[in-house]
Amino acid sequence: MACIYRSIHADSEGWACAHLPGPLFDAQAWSHNGRRTRPDSDPEYIRNIGIVAHVDAGKTTTTEAMLYNSGATRHLGNVDHGNTVTDFLPMEMKRGITIQSAAITFKWPPPERLKPGAHQHFINLIDTPGHVDFRFEVERCIPILDGAVCVIDGVEGVEAHTERVWSSAQEFKVPRIVMVNKLDREGASFKKSVQDIGMKLNGMPLVCQIPWWENDTVKGIVDVASRSVVSWSHGARDDNSPKELAGKIPPFIEEIERARDRLIEQLCDQDERLLDLWTEQGSDLPMEEIKGAIRRVISNGEGSLIPVFAGSSLKNIGVKPLLDAVIDYLPSPQDRPELNVQIGSDTQPLSKIIEATRHAKVPKKEQTQVEAVASVFKVVNDPDRGMLTWVRNYQGLLRKNAPLWNSNLQDFEKPRNIMQISGKNHMEIPLLSPGQIGALTGLKKARTGDTLMALTGNKKPTSNIGQVKVRPPDIPPAVAFLVLEPLTPTGLKHVEESLENLSREDPSVRWSYNEKSDEFTLSGMGSLHLEIARDRLENHYSVDAHWGGIQVEYKECVTVPTGIQRAVFDKPMAGKPGKAACSAMVEPLDTNELEALSHSETERDGNIIRVLFPGAEMSELDPAEIKPLLVNGAIAALAAGPRKRAPFNQCLVTITLDATTDYFGSATAGHYVGAAQRAVKSALTESFKKREENIGILEPVMSVTITCPESAAKAIQHDLHSARGGLVLEVRDMQDNTAIREGSRIELSDIYAPPDPYEFQTSLRETRQGSLRMLEIVAQVPLKEMLDYDNVLRSKTAGRHSLTMALDTFVRVTGAREKAL
Repeated sequence: MACIYRSIHADSEGWACAHLPGPLFDAQAWSHNGRRTRPDSDPEYIRNIGIVAHVDAGKTTTTEAMLYNSGATRHLGNVDHGNTVTDFLPMEMKRGITIQSAAITFKWPPPERLKPGAHQHFINLIDTPGHVDFRFEVERCIPILDGAVCVIDGVEGVEAHTERVWSSAQEFKVPRIVMVNKLDREGASFKKSVQDIGMKLNGMPLVCQIPWWENDTVKGIVDVASRSVVSWSHGARDDNSPKELAGKIPPFIEEIERARDRLIEQLCDQDERLLDLWTEQGSDLPMEEIKGAIRRVISNGEGSLIPVFAGSSLKNIGVKPLLDAVIDYLPSPQDRPELNVQIGSDTQPLSKIIEATRHAKVPKKEQTQVEAVASVFKVVNDPDRGMLTWVRNYQGLLRKNAPLWNSNLQDFEKPRNIMQISGKNHMEIPLLSPGQIGALTGLKKARTGDTLMALTGNKKPTSNIGQVKVRPPDIPPAVAFLVLEPLTPTGLKHVEESLENLSREDPSVRWSYNEKSDEFTLSGMGSLHLEIARDRLENHYSVDAHWGGIQVEYKECVTVPTGIQRAVFDKPMAGKPGKAACSAMVEPLDTNELEALSHSETERDGNIIRVLFPGAEMSELDPAEIKPLLVNGAIAALAAGPRKRAPFNQCLVTITLDATTDYFGSATAGHYVGAAQRAVKSALTESFKKREENIGILEPVMSVTITCPESAAKAIQHDLHSARGGLVLEVRDMQDNTAIREGSRIELSDIYAPPDPYEFQTSLRETRQGSLRMLEIVAQVPLKEMLDYDNVLRSKTAGRHSLTMALDTFVRVTGAREKAL
């Protein structure tokens, strides 16, 4: 394969030199008719993987070690030094955390590790944020992955946010492997981490590696299937030759055999092929057969068996064998199940929809066939190249300069270039083939979650193919906001454009403009989320404004059904005459209804919007074309309520467009949006005028997880309950793995985990010498009481704590709390 090498010299921000591989697939690998001409461009040799975990588990450090070992960088980046490839935003380098996902492409293995007859693989790796405020960022990336590496802290074990992202990967059936990281740290326990994996992630751990300890320090990693040492501590170099590693004989041979027997036993329970082989040959099975069984049993993404690996990314121990595991065990794009896409409320395999367009009873000249289908999972405003639109291509060849149909915006856009990116380094490529990940330049409107399609003839689709969507984004409601006011009247336009670009990058950032006060309201998922948004606006977009403090974003709701209100919109839109009408009613919606209706109706920000078209079959009205316009109008009306100008939540909106009375022929999109907005707003306003209590106030209640020393736990529980109106649900001993989690299918006694070197203790509840006994407090607390709670915890725990929060629900405010608002 042709390669391009570029040397990136250190710049003013401290970037290390980078030795970058060339384009994922070059043009020479494809003929003009789109057929593959060389085997090394086969999707079999692609791995689209993500690094997921709790904040500070070592995801970015693991990514840096992967890049270094692959030869993509010449120096091992360090989060503490602010010189990592993936965390290149100034705020990321300052805080030492990942804020936005970053995609990197590199080859593995390097030529010197390549076995005869083997192929290099291309790894598209996405380093995702670990902080819960950026959960939307993680959950947009997970569906486009073919596999994931979950990194856990060998000292802390499986933490709260790890469980959340694990459940997201479980939802999309993404095959996963786990690396127990930071085994070089004081207090690390591989045994406890393996037990944590089984008890908290609800899958049976498959111990694939055992750490080799010397004097409580991890010196190397032993592979269980091959019974061989696969990594040895040489500092950051980790340049052991196979001959050097083969000369190291572990002193714990019996434990390796015990681990191997248990590994084979667990695999035989779920893999008939290996079971047949074991029946014929006994337990001394070939390494390749064991590896093949591991790949097969995790390929369905169910997570019933969880391969576990060991290492220390900071010391570069175990990273090379982890990369080998990515190739050996995680699937290629062609190994994954066929993509299902949505058309309205219907979900179908993509191939079925494409086949239907080929056999549609439409004149050949008017037929629209799909040449490529891609999903936008990230939009980034690059200072040098403008908006970069990250896509995963699922179908056909996505070529540069080819117009793309955006099924969400119902319009064409034309990318200028396609790029392969490694952190800040960009390389142009001619096309994206199926399974590839890349970034498009030149798109002016595409947002995260949009679906892009290349169509024959570049004609507007005449069939429902134009409505195809690949996993539309599920954007959670905002819980906090801040107000900003431009310093000058002339700066207002710049602020508006900057906010629009920021919301394209991150749709979980919302904004609105108050014409009366000339103020903008910026809403987000939490305090850190809004701090990052403000920093991006000030430093990247150069926004000058007066900034208010971060406040809780309350919601409004209807407490009783509103009356039915009909609205007619007949003003010219963009100089074009037209007329549209519809009726609307808003009702209260409980959580159970939200769950049930979200599969068949449009869900947005905790509201359900249902659109009815009585009499449509007897007219020229096209429900598929008009429905999204009416939905957009309803969303606009729900953005600010009559009581506090707060967004609505927990509402069921029913919009009815009766073809016999509300359809007046051709009208612009703006007319339908305007009619729905008027009808919904009128229904809410009239209900509020009748009785103020018809519109209630909701406040966000957070699911809070606090890890703290045992000595501070009682004071924190008392504070949460008595001073902050919270409800403590559970207190767990972090060293106690004997408690069975609700719904868990794993028994602690069934989990195999090798002993730690210091295991002379009499009870699993005893902690390692010199470490604190840590407790985990799980509670539900109003967000208003938690905005500055990290500082409160710092004073109670001397900084020895962790705090994560995620939105649990919105609860109606009543009594004295309502009057105080």
